[in-house]
Amino acid sequence: MAPEPRANPLLLGHEAAETVLLEAIRSGRIHHAWLITGPDGVGKATLAYRFARRMLAGMSSDNCLALDPQHPVFRRVAAGAHADLHTVERAYDEKRRRMRTQIAVEHIRGVSSFMSLTPAEGGWRVAIVDGAEEMNQSAANALLKILEEPPQRAILLLACAAPGRLLPTIRSRCRRLRLNPLPPEAMERLLADYLPDLSADDRGRLITLAEGSPGRALLLAQEEGLAIAGLVNEVLAALPGLKPQRAYAMADTLARGDTAFSNFMELLRAGIAAAVRDVARGRGDEEQARLVALRPLDAWGDVWHALTKLQDETERFNLDKRQAVVAGLGMLSGTMA
Repeated sequence: MAPEPRANPLLLGHEAAETVLLEAIRSGRIHHAWLITGPDGVGKATLAYRFARRMLAGMSSDNCLALDPQHPVFRRVAAGAHADLHTVERAYDEKRRRMRTQIAVEHIRGVSSFMSLTPAEGGWRVAIVDGAEEMNQSAANALLKILEEPPQRAILLLACAAPGRLLPTIRSRCRRLRLNPLPPEAMERLLADYLPDLSADDRGRLITLAEGSPGRALLLAQEEGLAIAGLVNEVLAALPGLKPQRAYAMADTLARGDTAFSNFMELLRAGIAAAVRDVARGRGDEEQARLVALRPLDAWGDVWHALTKLQDETERFNLDKRQAVVAGLGMLSGTMA
């Protein structure tokens, strides 16, 4: 499996973004804040740490962001032990035994305190906020104050999958780097490296399901995503006649695991979206055409949003996952409102 972003030396498919950062370093005019956006799992945090390590280690003669994993700076960053690097991400809630849903204001105040200090090693101070879209309102306001009065020789890196959820004033004060989904060739190389024991056929299925996100592919590989994708295919192929007994059996299976419900709902929506998109562009296969013909195109959009709302409310309020699966399959079959 892939190492955590702070310890990952491998980044493929984002050469254009790396070139932008290298040119900023070489010019000596490095913007104080960068907003790195793109889909979940595409490499945003990996790029942020790659940039941070280069700023902390100094520019190399080969003009490259990559740093040897044996380099002292790489090893200290990987261990979370570099005095001039501060990171923030959603914390783990020990009481509820799950990740917190928000980044709280005290964590961003810690960024402010850190960035106002003189670099301990005479170079730069770098702060990374991973999942910046998860900041609550107070945290966002605290971050805005940092951006309004940026400290000297300090860089703020925001990794964000949903930049539209950030304050417009935050977005306007950052230089933006957009990371696009990886092409199949890069996905194949990464998965061959991270999942060498997986068959080529299964890697190919993961590449299709992940839609250019290596992080998503690895998550699916770890959490029985291929088996869940098989259930999604079964559901879509059976519509509109999915039998209630089968729906309840699927619900029982998906409600047992910690992540099976989330993966199923996300893959189900992705399958619907891909079918509608491909048919609308004249590229759909026979099965996709059959599925899409069951409803008007705008009605599929309503179903997609209803499934999204169902998943969000189920996870946010810790509702019965089994009942949510049954309700979602009922929406698709037209047997429930």
